[in-house]
Amino acid sequence: MEVPDHLRCLFSATVEERDESYVIEIPEQEVQRNNLQHGETYRAALFSSSLTDDTEHVDTEAQRERGPSKPPVEKGDQRTVEIEDIGNQGDGITRVERGFVVVVPDTEQGERLTVEITDVRENVAFAEVVERLSYYE
Repeated sequence: MEVPDHLRCLFSATVEERDESYVIEIPEQEVQRNNLQHGETYRAALFSSSLTDDTEHVDTEAQRERGPSKPPVEKGDQRTVEIEDIGNQGDGITRVERGFVVVVPDTEQGERLTVEITDVRENVAFAEVVERLSYYE
């Protein structure tokens, strides 16, 4: 799937029913990081979760049990991710569900990896590389 350069943000969310409408919540960090403005209109594209790897899918029941304020990952979880940026300490940075930040040492920007979560804190998680993947997989 080709993603256009002008895409403002990309995150996973669940469609929820509220007051006879359906809602997708945008994580606060996506608004802050991508200069989105409250009250402005943006286009949204929805993709089925079946388009992603099974390792990226979070069971909605488990997600509801964790609640919106808890991290969307747990120690031992595995995710297939792409390193989006390199932090001040030289570690790779990626984001998973709800824009939650995961720090992965010994990686380079643009790398596609399978990682295992090794430590989870309130607003960040740390992971180790399980496998380096080709973009053609």
